[in-house]
Amino acid sequence: MNGTPKANRLHIGIFGKRNAGKSSLLNTLVNQDVSIVSNIPGTTTDPVEKTMEFLPLGPVVFIDTAGIDDINDLGRLRIEKTKKILDRVDIAVIVSDFNGWDRFETELFNNFQQLEIPVIAVITKNDIQKISDEKLSQIKQHIKNPIQTSLKDPKDKSANSSTVAQIKEQLVGCVPENFINPPSIIEGLIESGQTAVLVIPIDKEAPKGRIILPQVQTLRALLDNGNKTLVVRDSELSDALNELKETPAIVITDSQAFKSVAEITDVSIPLTSFSILFARLKGDLKEFYTGAKTIDNLQNGDRILIAESCSHHQIEDDIARVKIPKLLKNKTGRHLEFFYHSSHDFAENLQDYALIIHCGACMTNRREILSRILKAKNAGIPITNYGIAIAHCLGILERAIAPFKIHT
Repeated sequence: MNGTPKANRLHIGIFGKRNAGKSSLLNTLVNQDVSIVSNIPGTTTDPVEKTMEFLPLGPVVFIDTAGIDDINDLGRLRIEKTKKILDRVDIAVIVSDFNGWDRFETELFNNFQQLEIPVIAVITKNDIQKISDEKLSQIKQHIKNPIQTSLKDPKDKSANSSTVAQIKEQLVGCVPENFINPPSIIEGLIESGQTAVLVIPIDKEAPKGRIILPQVQTLRALLDNGNKTLVVRDSELSDALNELKETPAIVITDSQAFKSVAEITDVSIPLTSFSILFARLKGDLKEFYTGAKTIDNLQNGDRILIAESCSHHQIEDDIARVKIPKLLKNKTGRHLEFFYHSSHDFAENLQDYALIIHCGACMTNRREILSRILKAKNAGIPITNYGIAIAHCLGILERAIAPFKIHT
């Protein structure tokens, strides 16, 4: 738990055709044999990830992908996995060799342009054959300064230091602003020196000996902001509020305790949940709010997609498989069908669903959540998140989002 969570790291994807030198490039960048290098096209099958401190960028995740030009039925499955990575990357590296670009690289570039993902280009195998001026000019129509290298021996630090330096320089130049100056989880909600109360139930979903990541990160943000922070269970909340000498500036609760916490906490005290904090941090709070409002319009037989950003062992009172379905059925009085997608797996046919409910997304990066919101919007399907959906079902949504002052 001493390392930066993967969700908070800059995601850099390496793309290109088979045998273009993608794996050699990754091994050079991380100075390790992370990916298998071979002259046989299609050696990389599943995406290969490497987390590291990549100065001066800091914590990053490099993702090596299968060739975008793979063939046969198995190859098409590999290509599908590669395309899914597009939704996760903050920066893309397109790798080609002296053969230049054709429709595969151009299609990749156009996809990144549509997703507003910055791209750099690396041309490999310069020691075998230099790229012609004509082919280089074609690449420069898309990317002004492609980097040319040989990558003979990824372990040869001297030979490859220039390449790594050039790549670092270009990566630094296109890092998204929200990574350089990330917003605080509690931004605009509480002033330095004020008191916050965090309500953390210890139930079956709480990992033994630890508290979950959104709670940890919120607590750290409050400490960084110079806030006095009181952490209690919901069963001790009433006593804690009575014992405080000053009224807290905000109460933040686990969504599963929303109802009891709302009843205990005076309406004059701002109240929200960890999940709603992450709805703003990782996604689009207004879009999620609008999506939750459509719960009232659900009909018998409607299909609900519940998206979880991590895979976990299901428990007896699981929030996604037990609590949220029960709340929705009680709220609507309708018979609804629930379907689940976990980790980076996301449904293809979104139009088959009446509503998407996403988890707090503490285990994935903002780029992936924004990509999912965009896909839902393009399909005309409303999307919300756990905390906002729960608040709406309990009749306290307006109170729960009031601290954020969004225009609804």
